[in-house]
Amino acid sequence: MADAQYILPNDIGVSSLDCREAFRLLSPTERLYAHHLSQAAWYGGLAVLLQTSPEAPYIYALLSRLFRAQDPDQLRQHALAEGLTEEEYQEKLERVILGSKAAQKHPEEVRSLWQTCEELMFSLEPRLRHLGLGKEGITTYFSGNCTMEDAKLAQDFLDSQNLSAYNTRLFKDVDQEGKPRYEVRLASVLGTEPALHSEMASRLKSYEFRGSRFQVTRGDYAPILQKVVEQLEKAKAYAANSRQEQMLAQYVESFTQGSIEAHKRGSRFWIQDKGPIVESYIGFIESYRDPFGSRGEFEGFVAMVNKAMSAKFECLVASAEQLLKELPWPPAFEKDKFLTPDFTSLDVLTFSGSGIPAGINIPNYDDLRQTEGFKNVSLGNVLAVAYATQREKLTFLEEDDKDLYIRWKGPSFDVQVGLHELLGHGSGKLFVQDEKGAFNFDQETVINPETGEQVRAASAEPQGAGLGMAGVAAAPKPASWASLPRFRAGTGAGRPGTASSAPSPLATKNAGLKAWASTSASTPKCWSMSTRHGGWAPCVDRGRAGGVSRPRQPLTAPATPCPSPRIFGFEGADAEDVIYVNWLNMVRAGLLALEFYTPETSSWRQAHMQARFVILRVLLEAGEGLVTVTPTTGTDGRPDARVRLDRNKIRPVGKPALERFLRRLQVLKSTGDVAGGRALYEGYAAVTDAPPERFLTLRDTVLLRKESRKLIVQPNTRLEGSEVQLLEYEASAAGLIRSFSERFPEDGPELEEILTQLAGADARFWKFFSEAPSGQA
Repeated sequence: MADAQYILPNDIGVSSLDCREAFRLLSPTERLYAHHLSQAAWYGGLAVLLQTSPEAPYIYALLSRLFRAQDPDQLRQHALAEGLTEEEYQEKLERVILGSKAAQKHPEEVRSLWQTCEELMFSLEPRLRHLGLGKEGITTYFSGNCTMEDAKLAQDFLDSQNLSAYNTRLFKDVDQEGKPRYEVRLASVLGTEPALHSEMASRLKSYEFRGSRFQVTRGDYAPILQKVVEQLEKAKAYAANSRQEQMLAQYVESFTQGSIEAHKRGSRFWIQDKGPIVESYIGFIESYRDPFGSRGEFEGFVAMVNKAMSAKFECLVASAEQLLKELPWPPAFEKDKFLTPDFTSLDVLTFSGSGIPAGINIPNYDDLRQTEGFKNVSLGNVLAVAYATQREKLTFLEEDDKDLYIRWKGPSFDVQVGLHELLGHGSGKLFVQDEKGAFNFDQETVINPETGEQVRAASAEPQGAGLGMAGVAAAPKPASWASLPRFRAGTGAGRPGTASSAPSPLATKNAGLKAWASTSASTPKCWSMSTRHGGWAPCVDRGRAGGVSRPRQPLTAPATPCPSPRIFGFEGADAEDVIYVNWLNMVRAGLLALEFYTPETSSWRQAHMQARFVILRVLLEAGEGLVTVTPTTGTDGRPDARVRLDRNKIRPVGKPALERFLRRLQVLKSTGDVAGGRALYEGYAAVTDAPPERFLTLRDTVLLRKESRKLIVQPNTRLEGSEVQLLEYEASAAGLIRSFSERFPEDGPELEEILTQLAGADARFWKFFSEAPSGQA
């Protein structure tokens, strides 16, 4: 029988995003602005199909064609009339597809699409189960013959040319002499056409690098990005101010030319656009799904301000500078200046990409974060539906904890996201030496709190070469640890001023800060644990939220200008319950994270989950009965487990344990100790069957009891004359399908053709895939 983690139930949960009231309050102009930005995001999101797997574009094209011809209810009735039962209709995809109206009208095209993706869609061959490089998995960020060594070489080449990997893909060929030949393809509307500006045109040429030939080209996703650009141009006419106009102009430049620098300029205007009624961001953003952690997945969101929750976050922002002083590391290890960010709660209208997060801290360009700041966003209507849990489906908790958990999980997660995005991404310093040899710390007085020794000077490495042996980053400009997204031990590979969202132990800092904060001020701060980025090797990232340490104020001293009950609306016993549920939620999440561990390769497939497991290990190590994970047998006779957290030991045992661990992470960050950080983090992230927990065995139990992630139905907007209408859909599989089918009412067939043509043009780079039947487009 197939591994349970690859099986989805027919009764998977479906929820709808509710943004009706926020949309109603928009002016006609704001609605038009939101509509065109949403269209740009939806068009751009189609690129994700081409960034995932060879068969993904064909699956989309097949389903799009199927449901354009028949509404889900019509298709169901047709299937039942053909003799299928309700259960068979859910399970027998081939019969449904080949018996559909679309197949009757275009039998050869539909059958060809089905044959192209049928085997790959359901294959559980080891390489095809997961995203990865070489034999470890499949990805279309790289051609199928690329290995991790190819990815490292390509990154070194890009570094040497000061090119960002964020909007690139890498394709490898071998010439007649057996010499590797690489194509670095930039995402852009323009291909070989003459450029209006020379910023990117001068980069489009052949290079020799370490015995290999690199050809920089552009034009990836060109017809898709053309539609993105057209919608952004239309949105400009309804921009609320000049900053939004300049922001959109730079995004158009970026997507047209293939320029990340233009996107950074647009992001600068975006940061400066404080408190807009309609908030948005678009581009190649997060690199979680690149096996190497450098290439950004296309993402676009459009949302509207939730004023009530935003007021609470504004109060939290006002408290941030004081809160930073209470972090566990010495002041010298904290940033010299905290740039006050914009922090709002939004109701999402549109979020395109591979998933919808609960909160966002962007941009990822760390040079901008250091000089211009950043924005924090909490997505309120996502929190309202994505993390709701039915009691009967709540696993691994004691019965006494379940009602409390159900009651407080949502409110506690609001707190969690607020702390994660504000303090998590705003704390911690990297010691650097600039191009003039100046350090951003006092060499005479800064002491490593872990060793008691002075932090030594950087070695005499070439500027920008990365980490010196002395553990200080040599950099052409100050930057946080996040600006060195890939530390590769022994290679001097730090890249100041670039972006990264790859897995990182600093996510665990993020989680720990909120745990500590929930226990460390005069009145109980309703703060909690959360996580952003998980793994260490070989990536280091921007999730730097938190060490947990002893506060430098007494526990009875006021710590913020805004009393915490006012910020989040909790006090007394309710505040204590929120603290407890936050800790309990993270402990349980550490166990649930085992679903995302692959024993065959001893690797984690999801960064956030890895971080949660690390925190669980730290708290188990603290001992004294703080946390226990006990295997049991369920009422159904199958293996089960129970997680217990002693709420009376959170402050005396849990908090100090996280302080010690997360202070070590911050010191490793500041001093650039890659080897030490990797050893620390990988040690806690190791999954074994050693007693008493026997995590490998517990993983089987987690898979047996897992609850599938919810599907989220998003609304559409439609332009009717000069007015924009909001189209909402029911929370069901049929509603989800209708939302997609009505997303592109005018050019659905064209988009299907574009996707299959783009996928077919590159099919040769995945040998096993190029053998699929022809004629798929």
